[in-house]
Amino acid sequence: MTLLSDKVLFIDGEAIILDKPAGLPVDAPRDGSIALENHLASLTFGFQRWPLAVHRLDRDTSGCLLLARNPKAHKRFAAAFEAGTVEKRYVAVLEGVPEADEGTIALSLKKVSTPSQGWRMIAAKAGKPAVTHWRKLAVKDGRALIAFTPETGRTHQIRVHAQHGLGFGIVGDPVYGDGQGAMLLHSRFLSVPRGDNKPPAQATAPLPQSFVDAGFGPEILEEAGL
Repeated sequence: MTLLSDKVLFIDGEAIILDKPAGLPVDAPRDGSIALENHLASLTFGFQRWPLAVHRLDRDTSGCLLLARNPKAHKRFAAAFEAGTVEKRYVAVLEGVPEADEGTIALSLKKVSTPSQGWRMIAAKAGKPAVTHWRKLAVKDGRALIAFTPETGRTHQIRVHAQHGLGFGIVGDPVYGDGQGAMLLHSRFLSVPRGDNKPPAQATAPLPQSFVDAGFGPEILEEAGL
């Protein structure tokens, strides 16, 4: 089991930002497999309280995840997410190549459920508003590396916007893509404002090896200023 104490990107008296490994769920799954809560005791770093996750990343998404080290900080950080003042940036590899180089996807999202397929999110006018800005960074072997900057934080937002807004699922996406291999979606950067003249809690998560294996190395992000 990977030690999450070795995955800390940022830490101070209020916050911890982890580089969450792909495959680790934030919430305990019904199948009883290992989740973030199984690691919290190792993330106290001298505090008595266990830290608490402020937001969620999908199980198969890697990268920046914010934990609060006390209830007051958790409330303030959660309010920042709710107010939309948190800066988030993701990168993903798509199953195809969009024609345009950049753009904005504005598709409202709605949760649906069927006995055969379980639940998923779909693009629907009656759904909750969702906006994602995107930029094409590189192309290799018929796939594209895309930087996504979401304005909103809907469940599965980037995954659905990639499929319905750009016309291609994310490589490895088990719900909206081909489901073959690791899902190549990574929370690259997170910055959470704190006020009171404090600098933001922020971190950049290194690109996972799965992206490098797909032909998209960290030098691409460095050249793009990401």
